[in-house]
Amino acid sequence: MGLIDFVLGAGDKLFGPKESDQERSAKVENQVRRMGLSVEMLRIEVKGDQATVTGKVHSQAEREKIVLTVGNTNGISKVDDRLELVKKEAAVKEPEARYYTVVKGDSLSKIAKVQYGDAMKYPVIFEANKPMLTDPDKIYPGQVLRIPPVAGS
Repeated sequence: MGLIDFVLGAGDKLFGPKESDQERSAKVENQVRRMGLSVEMLRIEVKGDQATVTGKVHSQAEREKIVLTVGNTNGISKVDDRLELVKKEAAVKEPEARYYTVVKGDSLSKIAKVQYGDAMKYPVIFEANKPMLTDPDKIYPGQVLRIPPVAGS
């Protein structure tokens, strides 16, 4: 997918003030593993405020969730997505989701109204962002969310 931008000062606070890039890399990689996201041969390399992610995934959704987990980390402003999408033989190509950066005053229903024309489709956004989101009412400005395509939008 390439290079994706994030808000540098938003997200999970994983890093201490004097950690090396190697220590930061290990912390972000551990965060992805804690989320239980399915990825083989995961490697994350942090240099300054940019993270490069490599490994093998079996779905577009898993790919996007890994990128969001990494990018929604305080101190990361760019993620270079080099994940390899490994498809099973009969797999159907999944469409890529759009990304949306939360602004002050947003709620999932407000985002759903703008993105899909229907505020009641907020569960689609919530489900698409699990396990990063654990409560539909807990989003924050600067957070980047997956907005998957839905029929009729």
